[in-house]
Amino acid sequence: MKTLTDELSEHPFFSGLTDADLELIAGCGENVVFKAGEFIARENDSADYFFLLRHGRVAIETSIKERGSLCLQTLKDGDIIGWSWLFPPYRWSFDVRALAQTRCVRLDGRCLRDKCAADNRLGYQLMQRFAEIMTDRLQHTRLQLLNIYDHPTPESS
Repeated sequence: MKTLTDELSEHPFFSGLTDADLELIAGCGENVVFKAGEFIARENDSADYFFLLRHGRVAIETSIKERGSLCLQTLKDGDIIGWSWLFPPYRWSFDVRALAQTRCVRLDGRCLRDKCAADNRLGYQLMQRFAEIMTDRLQHTRLQLLNIYDHPTPESS
């Protein structure tokens, strides 16, 4: 049976980290399962965790007044869910909903923030990795929103 450290070591996000770093990070984690349709996170709720998506699919969603719920991005096996745990006020910016049964490693943000504060080298490495994810996701969201506003609703025509 694989340990959390094994699971982290096999994931590209954690590639290149030392065994000691992986052990330290794994100490903040646990395996969790979400049913199809279950919310993993809700916009404005406390962002105490981030997730390594091991198996399944999730939708990153937001609500638009005239359109209702809008899927901004679909994440799949191997993706990382959430960075709001990194920055005060530690609140989710979007809804995250499982589209199918989803298995994740849930990592405790406070635990990891404390460990990164004690080990600036590890903190810097993780921040670099999250910055890359954030840049990619923000670019994807920008393109998605441009597409939405390029196609007006029937009421606005």
